[in-house]
Amino acid sequence: MFKNLRKAFEGFTKKLSEVVAKKELTEEEFEEIFSDFELTLLEGDVAVEAVEKLKEILKHELVGLRVGRFGGAERLVQEKIKEAIRKYLSQGIFGKDIVDVVKDGPKPYIIVFVGVNGVGKTTTIAKIAYRLKKHGLIPVIVAADTFRAGAQEQLRLHAERLGLPFIRGKYGADPAAVAKDGVLHAMSSKLDAVLIDTAGRMHTDRNLMEELRKIVRVVKPHLKILILDALTGNDAVQQARWFDNAIGVDAVILTKLDADARGGSALSIILSINKPIMYVGVGQRYDDLSPYDPDEILNKLLSQ
Repeated sequence: MFKNLRKAFEGFTKKLSEVVAKKELTEEEFEEIFSDFELTLLEGDVAVEAVEKLKEILKHELVGLRVGRFGGAERLVQEKIKEAIRKYLSQGIFGKDIVDVVKDGPKPYIIVFVGVNGVGKTTTIAKIAYRLKKHGLIPVIVAADTFRAGAQEQLRLHAERLGLPFIRGKYGADPAAVAKDGVLHAMSSKLDAVLIDTAGRMHTDRNLMEELRKIVRVVKPHLKILILDALTGNDAVQQARWFDNAIGVDAVILTKLDADARGGSALSIILSINKPIMYVGVGQRYDDLSPYDPDEILNKLLSQ
């Protein structure tokens, strides 16, 4: 994971440290060194927008830097790079575990999950349900995607495996009505949370936008979570903007981080979405859901 980007950062750090060991780094020298680094980043699937953001962050931190000849230039440059990126990545921390969010919130706590088909939404909902149950909280899983029978069936199987209540509607039923049924069931059964799956057709579908808005109007969720695939880079950034414009996104879960060998797509999303990240998915098991940790990302990017 992130192997190619790690090599790129190593080369960038080495070139910078060779300059600052002798003299103060000028803006022109930074631009020249970054230009080679930029090509490597773009070849490694880092989006142009993310590269520009990275350049802005690093330029502010590094221009004017100087180290004495025996002052450990490479280590200092690496620390400066790490600190600059950490400051930015830390802006994306959600700050609370979903267990604490549900425990501290009103009951039942209503969560709507959105995202296009294929991003791992169904599996992620199951992981969240598992996490809640493991800490003594009982959610109901609601299949409000009434257009894709496979999605309902997958969720039903997860609910059965986890021993949790499950609500679904007939094929073609009003998704908002199904979502409301789930909320009413949770209220009457005094359950802790409602986890609502929604349709994930192409995010440019105008009907889907209206459908999602209706669900949000009807159930008034306390939290709207967007699921993004770490492998899709620019597409994920565009999806984030679309869903945010449609219903307002409160937090993001980034899936398939373990599959992104080059790392560029994941880094692009983290740098560009401007939304707090709750978790990253790192496998298919129910407990393969880790809290987003900027230091973990940095350790994959930068050699120790």
